[in-house]
Amino acid sequence: MANVKMFKLLGVVLALMLIVWGLTPIFRHEALTNDVLATAIILVMIGIAYLIIMYNPGWTKAVFFFEGIIIAVCGYMFLDYPYNLELAIVGLIIIIIAILAYLQKLPANILKWFYR
Repeated sequence: MANVKMFKLLGVVLALMLIVWGLTPIFRHEALTNDVLATAIILVMIGIAYLIIMYNPGWTKAVFFFEGIIIAVCGYMFLDYPYNLELAIVGLIIIIIAILAYLQKLPANILKWFYR
């Protein structure tokens, strides 16, 4: 049976993997296009957010809110026409979910992920 320490260790490995994966094009000295920059920023921020949420679950709503802002802004600023609108919409949906979690207006089965 898996214990809590094992899940935290796997969470740290996942977060570090996301961060390294986001920074890999920079370390390889690849051409930094807008697609690469947007992907790198989003992956690094998701990895950092996952570390924060794992060790301080009370910050879940705030981190979720700022992740939505980052995804919306990076997607809109760095990507081309059809993809920038898609990521902006996804970011806005994440922001709306975070605001509804703050107001406790989500269904109970979804709110349990925000209030542990």
